[in-house]
Amino acid sequence: MQDVHGEPSHHLATPELDLDLTARGGHLAPVVFHLPDRDISPYALAPWLPEEYPDQPALLSVLRGDFLCLPFGGQENGPPHGDPANAPWQLTGETERSLTLYQKAFDSGGAIQKTISVRPEQHALFVEHQISNLEGHFSYGTHPILDLSHLNEGQGRITTSPFHWASVFTDSFANLDDGETQSLKIGARFDDLKSVPLNDGGTTDLTRYPARPGNDDLVMMVNKAATQEQPFAWSAAVLDGYLWFALKNPADFPATLFWISNGGRPTAPWNGRHTGRLGIEEVCSHFCHGVDISREDRLAEENIPTTREFQKDQFLSLKMIQAVAPVPDNFGPVKSIAPLDEHSVTITDENNHFIEVSLDWTFVASQ
Repeated sequence: MQDVHGEPSHHLATPELDLDLTARGGHLAPVVFHLPDRDISPYALAPWLPEEYPDQPALLSVLRGDFLCLPFGGQENGPPHGDPANAPWQLTGETERSLTLYQKAFDSGGAIQKTISVRPEQHALFVEHQISNLEGHFSYGTHPILDLSHLNEGQGRITTSPFHWASVFTDSFANLDDGETQSLKIGARFDDLKSVPLNDGGTTDLTRYPARPGNDDLVMMVNKAATQEQPFAWSAAVLDGYLWFALKNPADFPATLFWISNGGRPTAPWNGRHTGRLGIEEVCSHFCHGVDISREDRLAEENIPTTREFQKDQFLSLKMIQAVAPVPDNFGPVKSIAPLDEHSVTITDENNHFIEVSLDWTFVASQ
């Protein structure tokens, strides 16, 4: 292991990318993708690294990139987002193209195996979490955080696959006692990311970011089910000459959260400096509420699951692909990501420009 931004980390180097995975919390970043014309590093590092905050949950001292949350949100008898995001992982396997880590989560009792792998000539992370020895209903999710702070206002273009339900967080996302601020109207429903209600009236376009400085906001979109023609759901961010995108099985991760973090938290460790960051989080959860609220099944009438039942004697595999690809300068917000064949996808923007990307998408496809 080597120290990376204050955290002992495991390193994996391939011709396609270099990545670091922290031993504490299993946070994935930095990840440097080696594109044909340049290197890119899309994942965020908290601006306070390597400062340590012993009075805060460990994940805030580690905060970077992507990590597993189980449960998702707070809990009564453990840290927020669970031991997987806070506690140590042990390296149990390593190849030229993969890292495998293991954790026995003391808060939930679950056993989790995390495998990050890379495939030849694909600028992608194939992420799998195998969960066993877990009993009961739990929320969970992934937590990729992208750094858009170097972009001009509204330069990044953010989209998701079609959704059938969407809402701003149903409680105040801002802790007013701490002086936090948010811009979006609490609990507002919407059906278009380009027209989301604001606190002070009017609407805003969530497909453009950075935007709304001095605020932190949260929204949740519930993706449409997979079909034979569209066997996965997706999220995408068009950045400066490239795009980052994620593929998932919506049966495993029914919803996408946008954590839009642009300086709305003034207290330590945030100190108003966590700006231009965007969490594109794939979850089975009720927003970022604690697991007890997710277990209340508040969206049952909408047929939207917010927890999943685990059985101690069963294994469950959760898979995700996170990838990048170069795009032309005129490439707009992504309209669709669809299979081209078993080893590639076609990504089309809202102006019908398209690129073809080598990717073994069947890794996440609904079986």
